[in-house]
Amino acid sequence: MKFEQNVDVLFQGDSITDTSRNRNDLYCLGKGYANRIAGVLGHELAEAAPLFINKGISGNRVSDLYARWNEDAIYLNPKRLSILIGINDAWRIMNELPEGAADRFESAYRHLLDITKQYLPDTGLILCEPFILKCGAAEERWEDWRTLVANYQSIVRELAREYGAVLVELQKPFDEACNRTDATYWAGDGVHPTAAGHELIARAWIETVNNSNLKIG
Repeated sequence: MKFEQNVDVLFQGDSITDTSRNRNDLYCLGKGYANRIAGVLGHELAEAAPLFINKGISGNRVSDLYARWNEDAIYLNPKRLSILIGINDAWRIMNELPEGAADRFESAYRHLLDITKQYLPDTGLILCEPFILKCGAAEERWEDWRTLVANYQSIVRELAREYGAVLVELQKPFDEACNRTDATYWAGDGVHPTAAGHELIARAWIETVNNSNLKIG
């Protein structure tokens, strides 16, 4: 069984993607980058009426995505699947929580991509790089945070290469943005983007995807 509508882009991730979307409204995109991307591309491509769906859930790790993948990804059968995940995996480890006793980021991500390739072989994959800014929760143990997240970024880059996905780099654009003004302007707690931070993600996503073989429209 597959979803009857043609989904052009399915956004998946944690709170950075969720952004207080209405869970009872399948077409609610929240207040963040997913909504901005859909607004820009939906306006430009109105004649084609592209459909964007956001299934991000606050607090999710990669393993949480895997647990709900049937109903929230496979069933929807999207043309393109965009994933931004990792900061909650890092959070559990940095805060020495029981859920972070073993770092399963890479193994769980591989399982997720394997099952996606198995059941959605024609779906284009877009992997967004997790990022961290030197402020808020990350500032006190900055070097530890940056090292761990940098490792996750390397893993995502390698997974994108192995699975033929489009990689959306985000750390570099945020680092460059922090040269313009304070990091808190882009993500007040170092993790969750402000309106300007979500705009940055949206612009990086659109530029990268629309200069790839997964261009929309």
